[in-house]
Amino acid sequence: MAASSRTFLAYQHDWNLLSLDTPVTTVYRFNELEDPNRQLFPAGNDDDHVVATEKTIFHPQGGGQPSDVGTMTGPAGTTFTVTAVRMDATGQGQVLHLGRFGDGSSSAFSKGETVRQEVDAEKRLLHSRLHTAGHVLGAAVRHLLEKEVQDFDELKASHAPGSASCEFQGLIEGKWKEPIQKRVDQYIADKREVRVEWWDEAMFREKGLERLIPDRSLMLGEKFRVVNIVGAEVYPCGGTHVDTTDLCGPTSVTKISRKSGKSRVSYAVN
Repeated sequence: MAASSRTFLAYQHDWNLLSLDTPVTTVYRFNELEDPNRQLFPAGNDDDHVVATEKTIFHPQGGGQPSDVGTMTGPAGTTFTVTAVRMDATGQGQVLHLGRFGDGSSSAFSKGETVRQEVDAEKRLLHSRLHTAGHVLGAAVRHLLEKEVQDFDELKASHAPGSASCEFQGLIEGKWKEPIQKRVDQYIADKREVRVEWWDEAMFREKGLERLIPDRSLMLGEKFRVVNIVGAEVYPCGGTHVDTTDLCGPTSVTKISRKSGKSRVSYAVN
C-alpha cells in the first residue's frame, strides 16, 4: 500500500455536514492492504474494498467513538456501502473506508473521480449525543470529586451505544451516583454551547490546563482540536458532537463500578 496524502477530516470542522462531494484518491481490494491495515477491520474479507478520498465526512473509529457508516455514490451511479472506517495504521493520516460495491467486486470507483459521501444521519446523531454526554459526565465528575477522591484523574471513555462509560483514577463510592446525576442534569438543562476551538500548547498553559496537552501526533498543523462545553470543561477531542448540551437528551448515570484503584461511571442517553 503506497503512501498517500493525508485525508482532510471535514467532520472535524462541521459535524453537521452529512453529505460531501470529494475525489477518490485510491481504491484497494481488501486483500491488497498491508497486514497492519487489514487488522484494523476484523470483519473484512476478500469481497470487500477499501476506498480513500481527498476529504471525508466519515468519522473513523477512535477516541471512544464508533465509526460512521453510510454510502458513497459515483457519477455513473455506482454505490459503495461503507460498513467501517479507520485511520490507517501507517501514520500517513489516510482515512480508510471499508465496504462493498453494490454490484460486487467487479466494479469500483476510478482514481480521481468525484463521489458523493453520505453518512447515516441517525447513527451519527446517536454517536454525537453519546459523545457530548460523555464529556458532560466527565465535567460533572471532575467538578464534584476532583478534591474529594484521592489521586483523582480522568483516564478514558467509551461512547459506544450500550457500553458508554467514563473511567477515572481513584475510588468513587456509590453515594456519589445521585449527585453526579443531578450535576449532569443541570449541565444538560443549561443548554450550554458545545464548540470546536484550535489551541496551541501555549493556550493550554495560559488557561492552567497543562494536564490536557495531548500527544503531538494528534496535532493538526501547529494546533490541537479541542471541544469546549462552554462554562463547564474543555477536552482535546477529534470526535463529533451536538451543538448544545440539551441535544444530548435525557442522560442517565446507570452504574458506578470500582476495580484496582479505578472507577467506571456508566451512562446512557434516552
